[in-house]
Amino acid sequence: MSSIDKKIDAVLPKQRRVRQIILVFLDMLIAIIAGYLALYFRFDFGADPFGTVYFERFTKYIFLHSAVTVIIYFIFHLYRIMWSRASINEAVKIVELNLAIMLIELGMYFLLDIRMPRSFYPMSFIFQSALEFLLRYSYRLVKGFANTRRANSGPRTMIFGAGDAGHDLGAEMQNSNMTAGTLICYMDDNPNIKGKTLNGIPVLGNRNDIARVVRDEQIDQIFVAIPTAAAKDRAEITDICRNTGKRVKILPGTYQLINGEVSVSKLRPVQIEDLLGRDTVKVNMDEIAGYVKGKRVLVTGGGGSIGSELCRQIANHHPALLIILDIYENNAYDIQQELIKTHPELNLLVLIGSVRNTERVNQVMRDYRPDIVYHAAAHKHVPLMETSPKEAIKNNVFGTYKTAEAAERYGVKRFVLISTDKAVNPTNIMGASKRMCEMIIQMMNARHAGTEFVAVRFGNVLGSNGSVVPLFKKQIEAGGPVTVTDPNMVRYFMTIPEAVSLVLQAGAYAKGGEIFVLDMGQPVRILKLAENMIRLSGYKPYEEIPIEFTGLRPGEKLYEEMLMSEEGMQETPNHMIHIGKPIEMDYQLYEQQLKELYPLACSDEGDSDMKRKVAEIVTTYKPQFQNYRYVVKDSNTESVPTEGKFSVHTEL
Repeated sequence: MSSIDKKIDAVLPKQRRVRQIILVFLDMLIAIIAGYLALYFRFDFGADPFGTVYFERFTKYIFLHSAVTVIIYFIFHLYRIMWSRASINEAVKIVELNLAIMLIELGMYFLLDIRMPRSFYPMSFIFQSALEFLLRYSYRLVKGFANTRRANSGPRTMIFGAGDAGHDLGAEMQNSNMTAGTLICYMDDNPNIKGKTLNGIPVLGNRNDIARVVRDEQIDQIFVAIPTAAAKDRAEITDICRNTGKRVKILPGTYQLINGEVSVSKLRPVQIEDLLGRDTVKVNMDEIAGYVKGKRVLVTGGGGSIGSELCRQIANHHPALLIILDIYENNAYDIQQELIKTHPELNLLVLIGSVRNTERVNQVMRDYRPDIVYHAAAHKHVPLMETSPKEAIKNNVFGTYKTAEAAERYGVKRFVLISTDKAVNPTNIMGASKRMCEMIIQMMNARHAGTEFVAVRFGNVLGSNGSVVPLFKKQIEAGGPVTVTDPNMVRYFMTIPEAVSLVLQAGAYAKGGEIFVLDMGQPVRILKLAENMIRLSGYKPYEEIPIEFTGLRPGEKLYEEMLMSEEGMQETPNHMIHIGKPIEMDYQLYEQQLKELYPLACSDEGDSDMKRKVAEIVTTYKPQFQNYRYVVKDSNTESVPTEGKFSVHTEL
């Protein structure tokens, strides 16, 4: 017996030891009974007098016969099998071991000159195997009957997916006493299995039949078990299931099958990410670790939703120093405390400061000499920036310019800008400011060979501060209404970890001057997103939670684009990540335009002159010339706008 086996034996519960002793005793008894039955059948059920001598010989060596059985079972770990979960593999193992026992006994009897009828050996093998099956599978049968009776009082369950995952899930539901519910039916899009049974349960149809079967069979809950299906199919099927109004849970992903972890415990409630209809972004962690490990890394805006996730993932790759710079001390404090707890070994420095402060940015770069800078500090709220456009320009454009200049001055190797799809053909000042940031990156990379400047462009991030998902959640919690600007508005979406993985991967691919773009699949209709979130919260849209349309706000457009028409697409080793070809530009002219723009952004005058200047620089930007000034006439008069009308809330 190996040392591992001895350690396992040392910690076996007493109850399990007792069960094993009983099982050993029963195996010895089965071996004896099988031998006698073989002789009994061979000699005409005891009527043949010639059988007496063979009965006496077998009785003489009866304990040798049973001892061989138990020893073989022990050597090949038959007593370590969980018979409550036994499958065809365990049945095959019983047959193989009993065949080995028959051959060993045949050799032993020959060496000991013990003559037995030739038919004794195969008949003994057959009887012993049959009795072992009966013994070991009887527990499962009894347990299955008990669980079936118990399950009949639980929720009536449908499983979508009659493949390996659905089979394993259904088998566990039927055999485990830890799961409550009655498995009523399977559903699957494979037309060849409709009308057949799996685990004794019928397959009643495909995705188009879900609503009807739920109604006809009075289904209470649906388990979606199609982890290997395409993301689009999973999203469509999950959406259909949610529309039934029943409780829906989903098996997360393919890795559950690979690891053999398909079980009811792995099911989770459907999340909004499951309804996006595309596969998650996969990145090469070895490439990321290769250029982050041992480096000094600075994250500006490190307390924000994107910046903080950047810090979390960077911390996993063992940087020499992680520097977090943020203007908002509460966010900086939160991520600092989290990283101290999760990565106590991390060399962490948290600094408060603004990227608009030239002296502060230069001081940080000079004192700590980062190798890599992730520039996530920015104003990003479209409606708020429309009412404060100068702040967008000062923070986004000139904050990026100052940080990029300081990075080049103090020897930063790579500078990665966080950009947005709103930079493409912008209709708002925030998008125009981010397009100017991309142009700064392009200019800096062309002029300074010592630093690789790149940008990463992606769409809306689920769950980030100010994004549509937290807003909808708050509105649903308040009982509605959920506000959607336009029923036809669509957006690209990604999760925060996906966005950060893309940023890190871009850093690994960077050669300088690239704009990295994520293949985000099909855009999502905001109205559908709102309806799905209401259903995920357990309510019926329009009935229990109303949806109101507020109309497009200044600077908004119905759809976002990921690439400008002048940009081409270049592949990277990651098929989900592409590179947009930089647009040709006059760097000397652009630098002069920035010098002319700065005093306009810092002046006390109206916004129109500054917006016109931005439109000259970003030719695809079409500004709206409204000044939003609100005046309170007196304490009994509501605040009214003197110019324009604007409802301030952050949808995207």
